[in-house]
Amino acid sequence: MEDHEELSEKLAEYEREHKALDETIDRLMESDQPINLFEIQNMKKKKLWLKDIIQQIKSDLIDDIRN
Repeated sequence: MEDHEELSEKLAEYEREHKALDETIDRLMESDQPINLFEIQNMKKKKLWLKDIIQQIKSDLIDDIRN
């Protein structure tokens, strides 16, 4: 298993990416320009994947602290 510092760095990176995707999706949805629904759908899928990874890393970090 990766050490605590590496997991924390990955967590921060994934959280930044998740936030950036969220902001991009919001901006595209609020835009007056035509939107590519396929692109939005792919971004939402990636955002959900990132959310799952973030939760897993948080769980791993908690397990590391307990052990």
